[in-house]
Amino acid sequence: MAQLSDDCFAFSGPLMPVEEAERLIVERVSPVAESEDVRLSEARGRVLAADIVAPISLPPFANSAVDGYAVRHADLAREGDTRLPIMGRAAAGHAAGTGYSGGAAIRIFTGAPMPDGADTVFMQEDCRVEDGVVVLPHGLKVGANRRLAGEDVRAGSVALAEGTRLKPAQLALAAALGIDTVHVRRRLRVALFSTGDEVAEPGTPLTEARIYDANRRLLSELLIAAGADVTDLGILKDTPDSVATALAAAAGHDLIVTSGGVSTGEADHVRDAVERIGRLVFWRIALKPGRPVAMGVVGGAAFVGLPGNPVAAFVTFVRVVRPLLARLSGAKLEPLVALPVRAAFSYKKKKGRREYVRVSLSHADGVVSAQKFPREGAGVLSSLTETDGLAELPEDVTKVAPGDTIGFLPYAVLMG
Repeated sequence: MAQLSDDCFAFSGPLMPVEEAERLIVERVSPVAESEDVRLSEARGRVLAADIVAPISLPPFANSAVDGYAVRHADLAREGDTRLPIMGRAAAGHAAGTGYSGGAAIRIFTGAPMPDGADTVFMQEDCRVEDGVVVLPHGLKVGANRRLAGEDVRAGSVALAEGTRLKPAQLALAAALGIDTVHVRRRLRVALFSTGDEVAEPGTPLTEARIYDANRRLLSELLIAAGADVTDLGILKDTPDSVATALAAAAGHDLIVTSGGVSTGEADHVRDAVERIGRLVFWRIALKPGRPVAMGVVGGAAFVGLPGNPVAAFVTFVRVVRPLLARLSGAKLEPLVALPVRAAFSYKKKKGRREYVRVSLSHADGVVSAQKFPREGAGVLSSLTETDGLAELPEDVTKVAPGDTIGFLPYAVLMG
């Protein structure tokens, strides 16, 4: 596992800005060292542990981008149409013929190698054929509709850099280079549990004053989507000893994630348990929802304690756990780029705190507008299922008025 120092998350300020949290993670957390070779068919979501250097060029040979007629551009008339006899045929998957010296056109198909000496391809729909002669229109530039060898990737260049998370496009590029095995970092091992005597396991009878545990399902799915192997430790009894025992047993993981019990109430035991067996730096992040976030180290494993309210747990996962997972796995952190939309609501907030408002999008007259969910509570799970994403309101913003441009982060991005 990634061995972290006790003070790697230390922060002296009273309220940590979101960017400062990400900076500390990048600067003070090292990725897991272990790596392995896996087949390309099993590599989706994995993180490259070494550069992939292209063994061949892409494309490996000059070829036609269209069905049409390959010619030597120097044979074309300077004005008006050009008439050339059709000499031969070039098909995809077959080597280019020899003996072409210009003065004629070669019937060619998409992906077929360019004949030596031919440098331009006319699209077949732009030409007409008359008694074995093709009539070519004037005005096509030299090199048109020709793919040069190596114009995509050159042999010997870095095609995919270390730290790249392998998604469908990256896997396709590796396959195009003839690669069937990639060297990746091992999956992160994450321990997950919930706390609170009020929390019950779904599928069991619900007694008075209890609620079913939604956070563990939410966080487990987010962790799996991020490429982690999750050990589900269930719901812990709300006592200092049970929490401390579970944390100590989970210290062999790379990361321990909990929800609930990290505030300052006398029944919030997670914070005290971490301080008993490890080191905890209590982060009060300048974030809403989700200010109470505990972060520290237990036996060399990173620890993050998220709030008990599900929306707050989701927002803090996105802003704290997501960059931590990326750093531990050795992946390049993909920035969250908020898309500009028009606000269709009014809102006031405190300066110096970043806030995330659940919104739904609508489209009318070419304008995308965001409408705020009518209920604001951090425990309202339907606010995540009945909206499209989060409006991100930066620290310097104090109010939003209808018509203002605001940033929008879609759940499709936030949930992986």
